[in-house]
Amino acid sequence: MVTFVGNMSWVFLQSRLFNSRNPTLMKQPPFRPILNPTFAVNVRATSTSSTSTLVVETNSTAGPVVVENEESKSIKKKKKNILACPICYDPLAWTVDQALSVESVSGSTLQCSTCKKTYFGNETHLELTAASGAKNYGEPMPVATELFRTPLVSFLYERGWRQTFSLWGGFPGPEKEFELTKEFLKPVIAGNIVDASCGSGLFSRLFAKSKLFSLVVALDYSENMLRQCYEFIEQEENFPKENIVLVRADISRLPFASSSVDAVHAGAALHCWPSPLAAVAEISRVLRPGGVFVATTYILDGPFSFLPFLNNIRQNTRQISGSYVFISERELEDLCRASGLVGFTCVRNGAFVMISATKPT
Repeated sequence: MVTFVGNMSWVFLQSRLFNSRNPTLMKQPPFRPILNPTFAVNVRATSTSSTSTLVVETNSTAGPVVVENEESKSIKKKKKNILACPICYDPLAWTVDQALSVESVSGSTLQCSTCKKTYFGNETHLELTAASGAKNYGEPMPVATELFRTPLVSFLYERGWRQTFSLWGGFPGPEKEFELTKEFLKPVIAGNIVDASCGSGLFSRLFAKSKLFSLVVALDYSENMLRQCYEFIEQEENFPKENIVLVRADISRLPFASSSVDAVHAGAALHCWPSPLAAVAEISRVLRPGGVFVATTYILDGPFSFLPFLNNIRQNTRQISGSYVFISERELEDLCRASGLVGFTCVRNGAFVMISATKPT
């Protein structure tokens, strides 16, 4: 922090701020604050990889004054606009300018800048599927997907269903899983995160309450799961609603601009996706360079993976239920590599596996 009093030379201040070893600061045009010579102020320069901010702290009761250059304001505004049309992937714009949060969703309207299709928000979430607005057309999903859309399963998910994962699947439990996930997400802390196939928002809420991310998008295809997530948020006192939004979307048609997302998390979901390859490829598209994908799922390996008839059983299971059974770590690594992700790593505990991979820089 640099401290100066009264009529301290602005040239001296510039030399301290813009001759820093931080190359980002050196590139910024000079700021021109107007200072009152009768009181003391503290000046500190903050920066990220793409923006810089000058904070002037005074002894006034009004508190610190934040001065930003135009480039910084433009970049921040652009970063907030990650939503895109799930049909043409071009940006969505609010018809009325507002922040992206769970509190601003109800009654909101967004429009695609290219195809001009309009999307709406209801009481709980934004409806951003490709079929949004269709009155007479609908497509049935696999059994595994439709099961989680039912009100009963959505209600039971955090009231007993999810707990069984620890009993017979080797899942270490939400708290431990969250701690493991945070380790993988360290490179993208303070960025935005999409909790894909979030269910009733168990991890979405943990991400929001941790305040480690600038924006949390709780995304699921099930309307009833999102309603459960909304109810949990409403029931919890002092929940940080300003940095979380609920979105209904198809995992294979994500409503985000390319290279706009810092992290994607998918807890106990990969095996339920109709096409894991299509989904992970879509995740790779929306991740920015250096962005991180973290997921948990079940894996069947060991002596069973060498049984000659296992592949036939797996194919039949997938055709009937829509669930995908993974039989090796190599298969998961190959899935990530085929989708353009690198740096595959995993953590195992019985049938439980947590994987992580990164978008190349």
